[in-house]
Amino acid sequence: MIRLANVSHDYGGRGLLRGIDLHIAPGAFHFLTGPSGAGKSTLLKLCYGELQPRSGTVELFGQSLGALSRDGLADTRRRIGVIHQDCQFLDHLTLAENVALPFTATGRAVPVNDLRELLGWVGLGPQADALPPTLSGGERQRAALARAVILSPEVVLADEPTGNVDPEMSQRLLSLLVELNRMGTAVMIATHDMTLIRNAKSAVSARVLRIVDGGLQAAGADL
Repeated sequence: MIRLANVSHDYGGRGLLRGIDLHIAPGAFHFLTGPSGAGKSTLLKLCYGELQPRSGTVELFGQSLGALSRDGLADTRRRIGVIHQDCQFLDHLTLAENVALPFTATGRAVPVNDLRELLGWVGLGPQADALPPTLSGGERQRAALARAVILSPEVVLADEPTGNVDPEMSQRLLSLLVELNRMGTAVMIATHDMTLIRNAKSAVSARVLRIVDGGLQAAGADL
C-alpha cells in the first residue's frame, strides 16, 4: 500500500534520512523507533504525502507521490489515518464535532450512528458533547484516534500516540490499535517507548524498525 524506495530527505540544511526502503503492506503492524530528532516524524510525513522526498520514490496505493495532482493526493490521503503528536482540536467544537471533521470538511453528511459507535469504541461516549479544553490527555489521544479512523482508512500512522499519557492509558491506546489491526488495518506507530513495544509483542506480530544514522534497520531481539 505504501512503499518508499531509496528515499532521502533533508531538514534544516542537513541530510536527515537517506536510502530508506520501506513497505507497509495490508494488515501489517510496524513500530518505528529511534532517538529524538532521528527523523521518525519526517518519515511518517513522507508516508502520507505531507513531504516530498529529496530523492527516491514514494508510492501510495500504487501511485507515485510525485505524479499525484492536488486533488488526487487529497483523495489518496483519505485512505490513511494520521494521529499527530500534538493532537490539535478546535476548542469551540464539541468532541464529537472534532472527531467528525474529516466528514464535515469535505461537505459530507456525518453518519451519526457510526460516530456514536466509534466514540463508544474508544470509551468516549459520555464525553461526546464536551469541549476539548475539558478533556484529559488520555481522552484527547483517544479522540485523536477516533478522528483518524472515522473514514475507515486502510492504514493508520501514529506519531508518539502515548507520549503524554500514563502507562495505563498507553496500554489502553495500544489495545485499541491492536484491535484495529486485527480488523485488517495496517498500523505504524512511531515511538521511543520501549515498554510499549515489549508489551505489544504478546498481542500482535509486529515488525520493529529503528532509524540509525539516517538509515532504517530492523531492530534486534534485544527489544
